[in-house]
Amino acid sequence: MSRVLLLVALALAVLGLGPAFADDTMPPAPYAYRQLDDPAKEAKAQALMETIRCLTCQSQSIADSDASMAGDMRSQIRERIAAGEDPEAIRKWLVARYGDYITYSPRVTRLTWPLFAAPLVILLLAAVLLRKRFTRVRGSGDATTGGAPE
Repeated sequence: MSRVLLLVALALAVLGLGPAFADDTMPPAPYAYRQLDDPAKEAKAQALMETIRCLTCQSQSIADSDASMAGDMRSQIRERIAAGEDPEAIRKWLVARYGDYITYSPRVTRLTWPLFAAPLVILLLAAVLLRKRFTRVRGSGDATTGGAPE
């Protein structure tokens, strides 16, 4: 029994150390750090890259991130824009591939509408509760004065 536990522990240790020995020996994508020659196309690419979230960093756009995955995504965007593809079509392709989380401006869909409606519902509920609270306090204050006009 102890040999089995030792083998399982050894296997888990080897699997756990695998990422530590991983090495990114691949060269960066061609347009990861190089801009397009056409300034208009580069401006389109830059505008799109600033609205796409880095999947590695998660708090930066791919335009600001130094992660290798962000570099690959920048290169793909620049290559597609250089080929004449529309930035909105590229955004749709990225959302289809990585999900709605990748964009900083999520779409309202049947799955995401509660996220957009929840703040309004909470504000309305708070307004109703506060109104009831203040009208009850005002009403009970009239009863304590005896209700007689002065």
